[in-house]
Amino acid sequence: MDNNTPIFTIMKRFASVSGAVGGLAARVISERVTGYAINDAEYAKTLKATLGSMKGLFMKVAQFLATIPDAIPPEYAKELLELQSNATPMGPLFVKRRMQAELGAQWQTHFSSFDMAPAAAASLGQVHKATINHKGTSLDLAIKLQYPSMQTIVEADLAQLKLLFGTYHLFNKALDLNDVLGEIKARLTEELDYINEARNTRDYQAFFANGSDAVKIPDIIPSLSTDRLLAMTWMEGESLLIATETLTQEQRNTLGRTLFRAWYRPFYLKGWIHGDPHPGNYKVDSNQNLLLLDFGCVRRFDATFVDGVIELYEALKHQSRDRAVAAYECWGFSNLSNELIDVMNEWARLLYDPLLDNRVRPIQMNFSGAKGWETALRVHQKLHQLGGLRVPQEFVFMDRASVGIGAVLMRLKCEMNWHQLFEEIIEEKKVIQMSSEYK
Repeated sequence: MDNNTPIFTIMKRFASVSGAVGGLAARVISERVTGYAINDAEYAKTLKATLGSMKGLFMKVAQFLATIPDAIPPEYAKELLELQSNATPMGPLFVKRRMQAELGAQWQTHFSSFDMAPAAAASLGQVHKATINHKGTSLDLAIKLQYPSMQTIVEADLAQLKLLFGTYHLFNKALDLNDVLGEIKARLTEELDYINEARNTRDYQAFFANGSDAVKIPDIIPSLSTDRLLAMTWMEGESLLIATETLTQEQRNTLGRTLFRAWYRPFYLKGWIHGDPHPGNYKVDSNQNLLLLDFGCVRRFDATFVDGVIELYEALKHQSRDRAVAAYECWGFSNLSNELIDVMNEWARLLYDPLLDNRVRPIQMNFSGAKGWETALRVHQKLHQLGGLRVPQEFVFMDRASVGIGAVLMRLKCEMNWHQLFEEIIEEKKVIQMSSEYK
């Protein structure tokens, strides 16, 4: 069999992913069941190397788990956190081939300099620093290159994920995931399209154009960009987690406020979610501005969905069961029994907890995700007992983003009145709606 054919790639992918993910799952489950902490630093390094070289969907899953405090044993989290920007990179031969394919044989003439060693490598692509002459001055660029055969790799991962979902449904009826796979496929397909990412980047840049939120977005260079190569201005800054190690509590709080607003304002005012909220996508410059990166995964929601999120918040705030049911139904949940509503409200109260608590506090009271996992397990068990719940596809990235941004804020250890911040955004939305009605 030809080792370069798509079917060979898929078969090899199945074997590699099964071994890596299965080994981690076995260790995590063992720790949860026995209560004994697992200290397997050597395997953690091997797992990082394996996932880092494979790229793709399951590397993204590993990144996400590593972001959440207490989600996986600490030695695994420490290693897998490096996958945010320090995955195993592709070598110079790949770089030359990709640049030639996208910009032509004379691609180097577009640049004053081009660093063949990547500045960062992640799950779907890697970034190189380059320089061009722009209006008589030198301009630093970040050149994002998509890895080879990513469409085939993503299809292989989706096929394995479909198999995992099928196995899950045989033994557990808690969640009907039939719509979930389609949502993941749609978002990953968008993420592989750098023209789409350029469009998302420009939209976010326009949203934060007035500078009031201390959020900086890179400029896209259209003349040097294609569907697999994205050229943008280089933004100098430190990784968010590294930068916060030297910040005072007041500076952490300011940065936490900026990050909170950078995520929530686009969602509630425009219906946009930055769907990949891990520390590798955030940097901090010398003026404490938040540098927001990587707009490949942006989920856009209609107004009805966003209004449902606000309605559920109001329902929980006023303890109105009827309003909660109305919110669930507007999202497409149906045939809700009283027992199912109680279980859904339990999960909702966990997610909305910091927004409902009108005082200065951490995003999670103990700076740990342990409570979240305990609640998720309890909710999952109850749903299974009640015969399950069909999950609307919109919730895949809504829940992922909510948990992800909360995890980043936990790691920042910032303390704010999240209720007040949220109410300010909701009030801003009302003002915008009223002004548009009277135009």
